[in-house]
Amino acid sequence: MWSKLVVDMQSLTVSKEPLDDAYRELGGKALIAQYMINNVPPQCDPLGAQNQLILCTSVFAGTKFTTTHRLSIGGKSPLTGGIKESNVGGYAAALLAEQGIKLIVVKNIPAGDGLWMLHIDAAGNASLEDAGAYAGVNNYEFAGKMRERFGDKLATVSIGSAGERLYKSASIQVTEFGYGHPSRAAGRGGLGALMGSKRIKAVVIEKPKEPFKVQYADEAKFNEVCQKLNKMIAAGAKNDPFHNIGTISTIEATGANGILPVDNFSGKLFPAYTEVGANKFMTNLATRGGRNKLACQPGCVVQCSNIYNDQDGNYLTSGFEYETIALFGPNCHIADLDAIAKMDRICDDIGVDTIETANAVAMCMETGKIKWGDADAALALLDEMVKGTEFGKLLGNGCEAVGQSLGCQRIPVVKHQALPGYDPRNTKGTGITYATSPMGADHTAGLTMGRAFDDCGRAAQAYASNKLQVAMCFADSMMCIFAFAHMVPGIPLLADMMAALYGGKADITRVTIGLGVKTLLTERAFNKAAGMTAEDDRLPEFFYKERSAATGSQFDINDYELEVLFDF
Repeated sequence: MWSKLVVDMQSLTVSKEPLDDAYRELGGKALIAQYMINNVPPQCDPLGAQNQLILCTSVFAGTKFTTTHRLSIGGKSPLTGGIKESNVGGYAAALLAEQGIKLIVVKNIPAGDGLWMLHIDAAGNASLEDAGAYAGVNNYEFAGKMRERFGDKLATVSIGSAGERLYKSASIQVTEFGYGHPSRAAGRGGLGALMGSKRIKAVVIEKPKEPFKVQYADEAKFNEVCQKLNKMIAAGAKNDPFHNIGTISTIEATGANGILPVDNFSGKLFPAYTEVGANKFMTNLATRGGRNKLACQPGCVVQCSNIYNDQDGNYLTSGFEYETIALFGPNCHIADLDAIAKMDRICDDIGVDTIETANAVAMCMETGKIKWGDADAALALLDEMVKGTEFGKLLGNGCEAVGQSLGCQRIPVVKHQALPGYDPRNTKGTGITYATSPMGADHTAGLTMGRAFDDCGRAAQAYASNKLQVAMCFADSMMCIFAFAHMVPGIPLLADMMAALYGGKADITRVTIGLGVKTLLTERAFNKAAGMTAEDDRLPEFFYKERSAATGSQFDINDYELEVLFDF
């Protein structure tokens, strides 16, 4: 039977208990939503004792189904003030599954200013250990120290100095499979600040001597269906640009048509996007000894991760992704891939969300604090975050905080969270998702990339956003959404796998309704109880008023369409 760990920071105790029966068939996004609606007061202070930090594995954790070892981290967001689930790859979830742990909850806050880490050793013992010696140590150094102390067969889930300082953009970094770089970020919503408020520096998980064995209702049936889906995903991945290049390949899909954000979502084109695109990336990998087609978690067949080296062939960063490149790049008018890679490394090391931070830098450029395209000035701003200067702390609190402080009129946020790398005027379904997702502006909640290059491009975009938001809820409860994209024809087989694993009937509504619709509505119910209203489900005004210079399009989805989107 799966276990859960309850960490009480008031008493500094850890208890290992059987997983609640109510959560038996849940995982990932669905488990976060259900746990929070049951246990976290929606109007609580995100950095106070009543909020909880939640870590969990997926519905199919511990099985042979590819990419099901994603880690979901949740709580009430210090940035948005609403529910937050941030989904991340890396090695931690696989090791939690081998330890037989489905859920970790961290309650309360300690009385003093100490710092602790949750250590799960190879024998399966879980304990809180003094981490005071690691105060102020950033993620790369910390991960290295843990390998020196406990060996290579482990994963770390940690915060850097940004989380300790309670920056509202603070991320939680997870080490990747194989190389151990802390480059997989649960980035959105400031959950690193929540972890910091609990005075937890890290969760350190060792590989167990005796791995947990998953109990199946019908193991033979599960393996039969699992093999079909794994083959389907592997076949699709062969021709996937994410596999063959990486998510940076999206630059080529968005750069020529106004979807790529440029100069703080101005709607302009950026002809130099090729300097930060796939060809430049692949050339640099080939000439510097970098690598792509890497798996961030065991058993992944999509393998979209990478290692990016500097000009001297030394490791610089990994998991170098589209969002980071688009927003530190064209959205700041920067066309220097190496400079962007340095920014990515700094953000991962101190533990801040690259999307939030890049948009905050764009606020500085929009208001003239630094010049558009000045990569050195942008790096200097990030250094202020590292040092914790007064302005560095402001940057650490994200795009909206910086924009308001500098008097910016065009601040691209929804529910206080900065927009990812897609201009909503030119992919209107994605704009609807940004506006209405309980998570705040979030492309992973339902990215449509649909036709929307003129004022007629609004047809069926609300429908597409609705269906994708539901699909992403159950996908994020189960697996990586990149793999999920290749098994859409096999979605009915998920019902067979659920039945073979947990028992009962093979009913697809168990997936679509139970994990999809119910999760989305639960998240919305939490936010409503937290005080959010329909006015929070809107894009910034400038997207409605300003036409995209590249296409002439504006965001013209009316309020009624947004308000009835989830009237299932």
